[in-house]
Amino acid sequence: MAGARRLGVAIDFSACSIKALNWTLDNVVKEGDHLILIVVRHATYEHGEMQLWETTGSPLIPLSEFAEPAAMKKYQFKPEPAVIDIVQTAARQKNIMVLMKIYWGDAREKLCEAVDQVPLDSLIMGNRGLGTLQRVIMGSVSNFVVNNATCPVTVVKTQDHKR
Repeated sequence: MAGARRLGVAIDFSACSIKALNWTLDNVVKEGDHLILIVVRHATYEHGEMQLWETTGSPLIPLSEFAEPAAMKKYQFKPEPAVIDIVQTAARQKNIMVLMKIYWGDAREKLCEAVDQVPLDSLIMGNRGLGTLQRVIMGSVSNFVVNNATCPVTVVKTQDHKR
């Protein structure tokens, strides 16, 4: 990946993360970039390779592999077909490399770890549009990552963002 920008997009397949992905493709990605979809799963696994991956995350998974359901079976994960379509089209049209990395655990911590482990030049993420009280009670993943990641972080807000 030498010389190419490594742009991470935090994706949980929600509407706000898909919006962040589309925004990244429309506004940031250039030919030759590496687009790395960072997925954080809440489940933990206690067998085989999964036990190792819980600490470091999965290996970088090429688009050709995560588009194949049989290949993704070893990660016990099935990406949304709409997202696969979006990134396959972008890979062809913009001549970019698309990869995925899966982490297991707390999204706030794992997204910050991904920035250093991959490493990423920039991370783009959506927000859920939580109101002030909900953010205080539940915490904000985007707020935590903005304040703790070691690379620039862009938060793509939803249009119905509540203050």
